[in-house]
Amino acid sequence: MRTALLADIHSNLEALQACLAHARREGAGRFVFLGDLVGYGADPVACLDIIAGLAEQGAPVVQGNHDAACLGGILPDMSYTARDAIYWTRDQLGARERAFLAGLPLAVAEEDRLYVHASAEQPETWPYITGTLDAARALAATTARIVLVGHVHEPLLYFTTPGGNPRAFRPVPGVPLPLSEFRRWLGIVGSAGQPRAVPRLARLRVAERVQPLVGRVHLRRDPGAFRAQRRIGTAGHHLAERTVHREGEAPVTQRLAQAARDLEF
Repeated sequence: MRTALLADIHSNLEALQACLAHARREGAGRFVFLGDLVGYGADPVACLDIIAGLAEQGAPVVQGNHDAACLGGILPDMSYTARDAIYWTRDQLGARERAFLAGLPLAVAEEDRLYVHASAEQPETWPYITGTLDAARALAATTARIVLVGHVHEPLLYFTTPGGNPRAFRPVPGVPLPLSEFRRWLGIVGSAGQPRAVPRLARLRVAERVQPLVGRVHLRRDPGAFRAQRRIGTAGHHLAERTVHREGEAPVTQRLAQAARDLEF
């Protein structure tokens, strides 16, 4: 069975729906959510309703720092825009949504894999993996052979051999990558709801459970992204510009759910 990995949805309903639909067309029958389900976007309740439904069907879901922030606190370490979105999101959530977020674990271990939002090293402190030293500490903190994370919105893969230091690797577009049993792997999935690349592309991963292959799927932003932007503006907080391309980026010409299927992992 193929498993789709989604991280950093950030209340972006259009992106969530498009990624789920695309993953199902690619044969995914199972989903894993790597945290930051809410924050920034205009549809926290709708997104949580979908994800909670999949969790009831057995989908692993871990808590991200934005999910935890929506439960309370003054958030001194967050940027102004992030705090603004969190305070707005808190007002939208009901008791059911808060209970769901509060009940999420920081990490989920499954066979030879560990799912965690930020890092296996002190996951409650939300460290960022921005280089090989961070990757080495994350891998040293767990015995899992494969560690899958979000938090950093740009995708990357690290691998190591027994006794070796991690190396960063960007797979060739369109070429699935076998996850050799002789190596350990740390995959940063990238953000489904708040991608920060140029051009902006939603990300998900599709992995084979029997033949361990990981593939990255790019879903181009489309009019759905502009619908998400408009709803954020209507909702009353000023983060709409983060859902669409910035000035100078490639034109948005394709529907998100009908994007080119570039498998890069």
